[in-house]
Amino acid sequence: MKRRKFLKLSASACAALAALELQGNSMFRPAAASTGKPAMLPGSLGAKDIPSVCEMCFWRCPIVGKVKNGRLVKIEGNPKSPANSTTVCARGNSGIQLLYDPDRMKYPLKRTGERGEGKWARISWDEALDEVAHNIKKVKDKYGPHALAYFDHGASAEFMRGIFKDLGTENYTNEPAFFQCVGPAALAFLKTVGYVASGTRQYIDMKNAKAILLMGSHIGENVHVSHVREYMEGLQNGAKLVVVDPRFSAPAGKADLYLPIRPGTDTALLLAWMNFIIEKGLYDREFVQNNCIGFDSVKEAVKKYTIEWAAPICDLKPDEIKKAILMLAEARPHVAIHPGRHATWYGRGDTSRHQALGILAGLFGAVGVPGGLYFPTPVKKAHSECAECGEEPETPVKSLQDDYYPFASTFGSPTSKIIEASLTGDPYPVRLWGINGVNILQTIPNPYHTMDAIRKLDFIFCEEIMPTETAMWSDIVLPGATYLERFDAVYAYDLLTPYLTVRQPVVKPMFEARSPFWIARELAKRLDIDCFKCNDVEEIIEEELKGAGLTLKSLDENGGLVKFKANPYRDRKDLKFNTSSGKMELSVEDFEDEDLDPVPEFIPTPAPPEGYARLIYGRVPVHTFTRTMNNQWLNNEWPENQLWLNDKAAGKMGLKDGEEVQLENQDGARSLPIKLKVTPGIRPDAVYMAHGYGSRSKQLTKAYEKGASDQFVITMYENDPFMGASSHRTNFVRIVKGKKILDIPDLCPVPPQIPRFQLKHAKTGGKR
Repeated sequence: MKRRKFLKLSASACAALAALELQGNSMFRPAAASTGKPAMLPGSLGAKDIPSVCEMCFWRCPIVGKVKNGRLVKIEGNPKSPANSTTVCARGNSGIQLLYDPDRMKYPLKRTGERGEGKWARISWDEALDEVAHNIKKVKDKYGPHALAYFDHGASAEFMRGIFKDLGTENYTNEPAFFQCVGPAALAFLKTVGYVASGTRQYIDMKNAKAILLMGSHIGENVHVSHVREYMEGLQNGAKLVVVDPRFSAPAGKADLYLPIRPGTDTALLLAWMNFIIEKGLYDREFVQNNCIGFDSVKEAVKKYTIEWAAPICDLKPDEIKKAILMLAEARPHVAIHPGRHATWYGRGDTSRHQALGILAGLFGAVGVPGGLYFPTPVKKAHSECAECGEEPETPVKSLQDDYYPFASTFGSPTSKIIEASLTGDPYPVRLWGINGVNILQTIPNPYHTMDAIRKLDFIFCEEIMPTETAMWSDIVLPGATYLERFDAVYAYDLLTPYLTVRQPVVKPMFEARSPFWIARELAKRLDIDCFKCNDVEEIIEEELKGAGLTLKSLDENGGLVKFKANPYRDRKDLKFNTSSGKMELSVEDFEDEDLDPVPEFIPTPAPPEGYARLIYGRVPVHTFTRTMNNQWLNNEWPENQLWLNDKAAGKMGLKDGEEVQLENQDGARSLPIKLKVTPGIRPDAVYMAHGYGSRSKQLTKAYEKGASDQFVITMYENDPFMGASSHRTNFVRIVKGKKILDIPDLCPVPPQIPRFQLKHAKTGGKR
């Protein structure tokens, strides 16, 4: 069977299977309610449809909640949505189980035991907010405003962030996702093409591409519905697919050409490709001449990077490297060089790697054309001033932002610097943390370091939906409403089909959960901050909707979503970029001004020491990291992760598929037990596991100690020199079977251009 026919049949078969599964004994079968009574059947007659926006992941698909007798009985995609239509993924369907999870935080709580024990007493909202306000004032008065820090993620956290900014601190993270995930990619494309082409949304037109390059992008395993649909449509339309990944991922199984690259050498491959297409004249001369600056600098810088040089470094065959770049070059300019999202791999070279992806797209002229990077289409909405908190704070003598990393303040203060200042008091003490929407112990490298920092704090509080590790370590826990119980601001999507929609409550808040706006406003009153002029979020939404000539009522009458005309492509003769030069910057002058590489250079990442393999990680389709591990339906489908170990390495070690082992990293930190997946689909010098498992919170009754956490064996990291993001793929592990430590055999010779990591034998005592 030909590949195209297979893809089409696979898509239709999956749709048919999904329909059958919905009727049978799948993850979507009705579950018992927290009252003990059977849940309503999905699609019951008489249910009321309420449009809203999902938040089971950051993709924010428009949804419709079906409510009967005040109870949510089913979630579907909004049929008006150009992104997902009536489709929702497993996580979107399972929002019901988040709402009705018996483990969720129900009341304000005060710590009664030691931090980390998870012992609390129920208190009132007044007591909880009074105590938070008292401690904020106390710390600010004693140490100054910069002793306050705020870790946040998602729309629900923005109101509280405004309070911290208004208090005078710059130490808010503006979503740790930037420093643990997307920051280097976001910065690289911001400086290269003038907008964040690789942030929450990836502005890449795979649907109309003639060729697609994925470099470590596991599309299909993350299941962002609209992104996966566009990717599959591109393949069905005949696009060639090149996948570069040390693991045989889901996209690798669909690739025309799969390159199992040595981890840490991606930039070497990209630089060699650049040199090849420039030398062979395979770039888009007209586009480069009319719309780019810095071409001569790039041409000179990449001369030394030949395919013959890159092949042993990347552990790839020269003919395969050439075949891949020719496949992409033949499709120019309609080639989708995927900008990636998760970028925090190796620290020093992360921004440069994604800048190289942007340069490659520019050389192919794959910008502003069908099948390439496209331009966002702004969706008009008004600015609301009725909750205008957060004036820019005065900068202290030494900032945790740009004094260390010149482009950090674009995203807030690096998480690692906040934690370091909390531990050491350098350059000034950070003594109070507020947290919302991020599980810091399962997100930020070296959780032992983070726990030590928390022990030194005067006070820590969080706003949480579930009793995560963050809640375990907090002095006060404020129960937040789920996305199904609250309003958020207007969402304006500037994609291939722009649209506007609103998250609104599908049901009333349960227990004593409160919306983020209500919590922030009540805390602001106690802190004498007068920046919330509106009574509720609806006032903010109504103000914003005026810009589009809408109201909440008219939006709901239109099915909760309104589309707008798109303008993703541009006249190539008159392209304007939102960069300092107005051109696409292949060489970034702003980087050079800060003594950073204006054109990417290859910086070798140390290879594993003998006996160890590099730890890499990823996702499974039914989970969003730790956020969904306690969800009854999703936990039932994928309750624990596995450790991918190369079959040849496993054979030499005497290990078999399904055996239970532990990991020990270069510092002696150990993981929880995890079962082996012995496979040829991973290089011998790397092991792989899905992120988000191995919860340390006993209060998460379905997720506690299920599988192993990669984060608890990521104790070593480097920060990206451009913006301070922390590396997550710079740790090495070996296998522990029972009481025996097994070295991983060295089956991948390391070329002299790549140094080996040198063990320091500074163990952490086998921590778990």
